[in-house]
Amino acid sequence: MANRTDPAAKSIRGTNPQNLVEKILRSKIYQNTYWKEQCFGLTAETLVDKAMELDHLGGTHGGNRKPTPFMCLVMKMLQIQPEKEIVIEFIKNDDYKYVRILGAFYLRLTGTDVDVYRYLEPLYNDYRKLRQKLPEGRFSLTHVDEVIDELLTKDYSCDIALPRIKKRWTLESIGTLEPRQSVLEDDFEEEEEKEENDQLDNFEDGAREKQDYYRGRSPVRERDRDRRRDRDRYRDRDYDRDYDRDRGRGRERDRDRERDRDRDRDRDRYRLRDEKEYGRDREREREWEGRERERRDRDRGRRRSHSRSRSRSRDRKDHESGEHRKRHARSSTSPRRRDGPEDTREEPKKKKVRKEKKDDGTDHPDPEIAAANKLRASLGLKPLK
Repeated sequence: MANRTDPAAKSIRGTNPQNLVEKILRSKIYQNTYWKEQCFGLTAETLVDKAMELDHLGGTHGGNRKPTPFMCLVMKMLQIQPEKEIVIEFIKNDDYKYVRILGAFYLRLTGTDVDVYRYLEPLYNDYRKLRQKLPEGRFSLTHVDEVIDELLTKDYSCDIALPRIKKRWTLESIGTLEPRQSVLEDDFEEEEEKEENDQLDNFEDGAREKQDYYRGRSPVRERDRDRRRDRDRYRDRDYDRDYDRDRGRGRERDRDRERDRDRDRDRDRYRLRDEKEYGRDREREREWEGRERERRDRDRGRRRSHSRSRSRSRDRKDHESGEHRKRHARSSTSPRRRDGPEDTREEPKKKKVRKEKKDDGTDHPDPEIAAANKLRASLGLKPLK
């Protein structure tokens, strides 16, 4: 109930007057302690006392964006919607500057374009100081005319989006607003009249002196004047000649300087180009050396892999040939030769076989003992002597 708009209030710009304040700011104002304690039950008459107690203006401040008392009173005026005469009295109050700013802010939100320009533009002549609370929580110094200029020219003030109004020259062109008259216009007119009178007086004095001069003119004075004129003419001509000569020398000097500068610029350009070409050649040589090194490494790796594969294949062949030779030696039943030069290779094997036979005892001269040794050898027993 305490946050509802007065039932007798009229809609502003087609909506509820409290909707001119954004919803987030409106909810913060409703939750503020100053709104609950100081603004409850205020009327248009008692609102003036609270406005006289204001000592600063501003929107929201701090980390949780707390609204200022100034913003709470603006919200209360939107809620109760005081009459236009009361708002105009707020604006015309010269004793309390914050009451004047409160009325001007409310009129900027709810008033028409003509009323805004008509009642707020005279406040440009108020240069009193004001304290404004910044969003960081600090106070800054401003003036009444600066706040009025912000209300008339900006679209956002004290964390509230101001309604759009027409430009002044548009209202002047359609005839709904008279051209603005400055308070200092009378002073400007007086200054202009004084300047015009001074110019007329100077002109009259000059004309009087000229008449006196021509009235007292004589042939001697005319001759002296002609001599002075000729002397000045010759002097000017000599000065012009010297000036042209110096200027010609200066041009030549500038031309030489330009030529030296162009020569130095060309030298620097050629030097940079040579350095770039040298750098490109060095890069090409490095790339070619890198490719050659990679090619040599690749060829060396191929030769190593080829030799390694050859040695591996040779070892495999040797191994296979050795196994084949062993198998062939085991499975061969070729007759033993006792004569000939080729028997020398087989002698160690024969000796081994003879030794093995002697160890087994199967070659015993007694056939019975040889048979018994053979049987014992098959059973794993020692042979008989």
